[in-house]
Amino acid sequence: MEKVRVMIADDHSLFREGLRKLLESDKHLELVCEVGDGQGAINVMRKRPLDLILMDINMPGTDGVIATQVIKREFPQTKIIALTVYEGEEVLQMVKAGVSAYVLKDVAGSELIHTIKRVMEGEVVIHPRVANYLVQELTRSDIKRNDLKLTRREKDILEMLVKGNSNKDMAEAMFISEKTVKNHLTSIFRKLGVKDRTQAAVFALRHKIVEEE
Repeated sequence: MEKVRVMIADDHSLFREGLRKLLESDKHLELVCEVGDGQGAINVMRKRPLDLILMDINMPGTDGVIATQVIKREFPQTKIIALTVYEGEEVLQMVKAGVSAYVLKDVAGSELIHTIKRVMEGEVVIHPRVANYLVQELTRSDIKRNDLKLTRREKDILEMLVKGNSNKDMAEAMFISEKTVKNHLTSIFRKLGVKDRTQAAVFALRHKIVEEE
């Protein structure tokens, strides 16, 4: 593992000191700088892009959510770990902003080091205490967003898909061409955020967009 260049973005100096000592204890990690707000993190990245940021959420001025959104847009390869005391809606905001991990501040030092290494290997890590909340929120928002976007015809096609009908069957039943069916399926997959027929069927049943007979 190559040495990872790290920035700490947190407005509490005592907490930064603890993180500094932890990072310095690992030969694979290099603490490059510390900042006390989100704008400071953005400014540093624009001068010298780093590999990893330990990002607090609630900071004065530019908070961690906005800073993460800006940094991930301008430097998508940089990994960001949200390190915070919050377990509520900020979880969803930070995950949508592009963080690679969401870790609570009472985490053990050894666990944080392990999380950093997992993140640098491409994994996404969410603290167990907030994982259930995240799943519930994503599920709730997906159902509301995706169900409302489906047209009546798309819902009919999705129902036929769940029942195992082929594109030809759908086309004949709805008096449309197979090409039109394919176009509708492409639209359905996009709206549901899935890649194929199987995923679409599972999603439809799980979220009760289509009821299983």
